[in-house]
Amino acid sequence: MNRMPPDQANAIFVARGLTKIYRMGEVEVHALRGIDLTLYRGELVVLLGPSGSGKSTLLNILGGLDAPSGGEVRYLDHMLTGASETELTRFRREHVGFVFQFYNLIPSLTARENVAAVTEIATAPMRPEEALALVGLGNRLDHFPAQLSGGEQQRVAIARAVAKNPAVLLCDEPTGALDSATGVVVLEVLEKVNRELGTLTVLITHNAGIADMADRVIRLSDGRIADIHANATKKAAHELSW
Repeated sequence: MNRMPPDQANAIFVARGLTKIYRMGEVEVHALRGIDLTLYRGELVVLLGPSGSGKSTLLNILGGLDAPSGGEVRYLDHMLTGASETELTRFRREHVGFVFQFYNLIPSLTARENVAAVTEIATAPMRPEEALALVGLGNRLDHFPAQLSGGEQQRVAIARAVAKNPAVLLCDEPTGALDSATGVVVLEVLEKVNRELGTLTVLITHNAGIADMADRVIRLSDGRIADIHANATKKAAHELSW
C-alpha cells in the first residue's frame, strides 16, 4: 500500500496546546504540558516513553475517554474539546477501536460472541467471523476465553476493536502482558490491520524495540513531546525482538 504523503488533507487528529492536570488532594499532577501533534490517515504510530510520561493520558484524550485541562483536539472536522458526553460516546462508538493491555473479554461468551457484542451496535461492521479470520482465529470462533492462550485472547480483543471498521485503532501496551514471541504475533496482527484496512493505528509502549515497526515514533517525557522521528525503513513485526 502506498502511503500518501502527510498533509493537512490527510490529518485525522490535530492536537494543539494539550495540557492535563490531575488534582490529587493538595497536589497537582501535570500529566501533559502543551502537546502539539498531528496524526495522519493510514499511519502506524508508536508513542514511546517511560511510565508517567503522559502516553496513556494522551491516548485517552484522543479516544474521547478523557478531556484535556487546556488546549484543543480535533478529529477530522469534529472538535472533540468541549463536546458533550453524548457526542463523545457516539465518537467512540463509530470511529475508534480500543485495545488495552488486559483483554477485557466477557468470560461467559465465545470469541465470536465477544466480537458480536460490538458489531451489534456499530453502523457498518464486518461480520464477527471475518474479523476473527483477519486476526488468524477463524478456527477458534466457539472457544471461550478460558480455552484460549493470552495471545489468542488479545487477538480476540483486536478483532472486537476492528470489527466495527473504525478509522482509528488506539492500543495501550497491547503486548504488555505477553512474552516476546507471543507479543510479536499480536504486533503482526496490528501491522496487518494497519496495512489491509488503512486504519490509523496508535500504539503505546515503553518498549523501544517495538518502535522499529512504526511509520513515526513519538517519544514522550514528563508530559512533553521529546522527539518525533520517521523510520526511513520499517521492520516487519516478525523481525522484532526484545
